[in-house]
Amino acid sequence: MLTLFRLVLVFAVGAGSVFAQVRNVGPIVLDYNSKSIAVRVSANAPELNTLALAAFNVHGRYRLVASDFLYDIKFSQVSATQVRVEITKGSAGSPVASETVTGNNLRHALLRAADVAVEKTNGLGLRGFFTARLAFIGERTGKKEVYVSDLFLTDAKQITRDNAAVLTPRWAPDGSRLLYTSFYKSGFPDIFQHDLASNARSTFVSFRGLNSGARFSPNGQQVAMILTGEGTPEIYVSNAQGRQVARKTRSEAVKASPCWSPDGTRLVFTMEPGPQLYTMAAGGGSTTRLVTGYTYVAEPDWSRTNPNKIACTVRVGGGRFQIAVYDISLGKATVVSEAPFDGLVPAWLADGRHLVYTARDKNTSALHVLDTETGKSTRISPVNFVAMEANVWTP
Repeated sequence: MLTLFRLVLVFAVGAGSVFAQVRNVGPIVLDYNSKSIAVRVSANAPELNTLALAAFNVHGRYRLVASDFLYDIKFSQVSATQVRVEITKGSAGSPVASETVTGNNLRHALLRAADVAVEKTNGLGLRGFFTARLAFIGERTGKKEVYVSDLFLTDAKQITRDNAAVLTPRWAPDGSRLLYTSFYKSGFPDIFQHDLASNARSTFVSFRGLNSGARFSPNGQQVAMILTGEGTPEIYVSNAQGRQVARKTRSEAVKASPCWSPDGTRLVFTMEPGPQLYTMAAGGGSTTRLVTGYTYVAEPDWSRTNPNKIACTVRVGGGRFQIAVYDISLGKATVVSEAPFDGLVPAWLADGRHLVYTARDKNTSALHVLDTETGKSTRISPVNFVAMEANVWTP
């Protein structure tokens, strides 16, 4: 689903009508061997083995093999909440690392141990991302609702039961709360806050018109959002409680999808015509267009790991949407997904190399992990679970 520019259209005629009509949202397999490390991965329990293989299968830096591997990565259950990872190198089995990791449960411990293995073996200084938490829109009940889950949707928990259109769930930096837009009760888009510990929902912002696109600053002290109460969709910034709301843009152009820079000093957002990407100081002022080379650019997500990179959705030949990365240091955008379906709503994972995004055709939506270096795209949502619009939180 594409931001404020199609908010009214999506809820008026249904989101499926605005996407390319293709029928495959499965994995994209490329020849990426020259950029990957051959590893053998195993665990001493079936559940752990399945999860370990799934984790390393989505990581573009690794290639799973049965022999001729550079590293042999073995996981074993120590207790109900502990997993041990042992790493050896080459056929000689030279020890590399051995560590016991504790998690909230056995699966979480395995994912934490897998992150340790990534950090010990990737050779590029990448941090692990397997323990990421997702907030996303799912249709498990036939209605669009907000869910939270681990990266592989094995513990997906339904958060809302609004029975109304919902979109753009966004994490607080500490992972304790979500902001999202819903047509709940009023029939108009308001911004709500959900406390995950107490399961309590409160109205964050409810002004006349559209209230959408709310996103916490990196330090959690401010929220940027789009409001139309004064006419044109404009960017506003409030405190963390939804108060002291201040307007930051003033023009007739439609604006959407504000996202903070990693240091919290700037915002990137989209603005018509086009739309195109623009940046400005978080306190307001003049705007600067980022020249991407594409006529339609939307849904920016600014990498917390690499402040030079902004992921976005672009329209390519044939009217399809794909994922691109704008490099501020180079001043250009590069398409990093080449899929027969639409790629939408990118969200960076913790290593600054991989993204979670929505793969969508006229029939369904699924969540994928995309390696921006190799283009490898792997579906992570189950085939019977329609999922979209994921946002990432890393513990």
